[in-house]
Amino acid sequence: MSKISEEWVSSAPGASGRKLIQVPLPVLEALANGDLESANSLSPHHLTPYLISSECRGVWGMRRDQVTADPGDGVWVTRLLVDMATGAVVGRAGFHGPPDQVGMVEIGYAIDHLCRRQGHARAALEILLDIAAGDSRVNVVRASVRPDNLPSRALIDQYGFTVVGEQWDDEDGLEVVLELLL
Repeated sequence: MSKISEEWVSSAPGASGRKLIQVPLPVLEALANGDLESANSLSPHHLTPYLISSECRGVWGMRRDQVTADPGDGVWVTRLLVDMATGAVVGRAGFHGPPDQVGMVEIGYAIDHLCRRQGHARAALEILLDIAAGDSRVNVVRASVRPDNLPSRALIDQYGFTVVGEQWDDEDGLEVVLELLL
């Protein structure tokens, strides 16, 4: 697939001015360890304390372990969301991994508290949907949202996702599972 690369963008209007960049394994390692100084020394973009907060560190640890086990997953998993006008890292977004055996990918995104309500989550979602739609192996995009995360649920609902069930996540608790058929 040609769109799987170190940098993802979308021509969708809501994604304008943002990109998702791949996180190299040494940066994943530093972020998972809460070592912002090392992560910044390894990254071309300035990384903020949000990225080593309790909201993010577990994700970086999971992705570090995943990419260590299968380096090919590195292009699919959680990336940094960059505002191209400022160069600021405003959050993280990506897939939980490459398409599974039935063609499903699950998305995840989180925006720095200081950068919310500025369209960054919409941009991340639109980029991820474009990447999924551009890969012939993907036919379902899944999102799992806590019932109390009303902004994320409202965003997901605008893109035609439908509820397919609920699940318990050890980190996030109860989640509503939604899917979009491509």
